[in-house]
Amino acid sequence: MFAVIKTGGKQYKVQKDDKLRVEKLEADEGGSIDLDEVLFVGDGKTAKIGDPLVKGASVKATVLEHVRGPKITIFKKKRRQNYRRKKGHRQDLTLIQITDIKAA
Repeated sequence: MFAVIKTGGKQYKVQKDDKLRVEKLEADEGGSIDLDEVLFVGDGKTAKIGDPLVKGASVKATVLEHVRGPKITIFKKKRRQNYRRKKGHRQDLTLIQITDIKAA
């Protein structure tokens, strides 16, 4: 069984025991969370498509750890204008493991 969930403005196709890096979630490490924004649930034979969400469906996950993504460098330049700006950014991420998928 698999599901398509939405979290942090992105969509992920997940199955049981998958590990994902998603945008930071407010949860303790080792804690459990419910992801209620389920867009699609299927098992290869049957499928439930949400409008926009599947009613009664949820995905349970365990928070493994909070990490930071790789550094991204933002560099702006206008030639012959002596204009240069350099910034860096590291996104806060949460590593989760899917434990259960429930379809209504």
